[in-house]
Amino acid sequence: MTEPSIIEIIECIEAFAPRSIQEKWDNTGWQLRPASELNSCTGVMLCLDVTPEVVDEAVSEGCNLIVSHHPLLFHGLKQISPDRPNQLALLRAITHGIYIYSSHTALDNAPEGVSHQLGKMLGLMDIQVLSPRQTDPSTGLGVIGDFHYALSEDDFLKRVKEVYQTESLRVSDSGRSWRGVQNVALCSGSGGEFIPDAIAAGADAYITSDTRYHDFVDFGRDILIVDTGHFESEICTKSIFSAIVSEKFPNFAVRQSRAEHNPVRYV
Repeated sequence: MTEPSIIEIIECIEAFAPRSIQEKWDNTGWQLRPASELNSCTGVMLCLDVTPEVVDEAVSEGCNLIVSHHPLLFHGLKQISPDRPNQLALLRAITHGIYIYSSHTALDNAPEGVSHQLGKMLGLMDIQVLSPRQTDPSTGLGVIGDFHYALSEDDFLKRVKEVYQTESLRVSDSGRSWRGVQNVALCSGSGGEFIPDAIAAGADAYITSDTRYHDFVDFGRDILIVDTGHFESEICTKSIFSAIVSEKFPNFAVRQSRAEHNPVRYV
């Protein structure tokens, strides 16, 4: 099989998650671009975050393209130094001829994006966009759906732990007892700003990460808030990228990083 070009790999990702639907503040797209996108792609390494370890893994696996969810370059750089992990990763990628593309909020906003994937993994039905974009209501951040039956709070939280692969959750403790959880809203990544949308949509529970203390205080009586952790809510992006690329190029070398790990440890 002839190796696909780098641009062919990126085109299939952008067909699923166009850069045009990223948030205005974001940096979806090329982080380290080849001189010619027509160059052959020897393999693609998929990750949540581009770290020096992931770049080293790409080198060892013979991959000349890394596709990540989080952008490697987000804030302006005044210098490039090996003292910072993101800049060291960039230096190593340049040294080894590895190119980097990130699909961040474009993948979040895509019609079958990250939150949709999490909703399906949870078993939600009738999934709809929670906060649709005005220009295209089929895209947007977060989703809401239902189980078609009510789960007890304990069973619901157990399912969340299994799907998000975590042993620990931060959960609102309002003193009230949730008789059942059927309608569920969620947002991958940091989605605390959409708690009012989830309440307005009639959700019994809302799953997200990086939830502020005052969000638990202000909204914990109105909805069961479940904070999974940021890494846990977005690690499924590797599987999404893998499915996108493998569907178009079924015999191509697609690698999900095994070198990256959750930078947060629970004790």
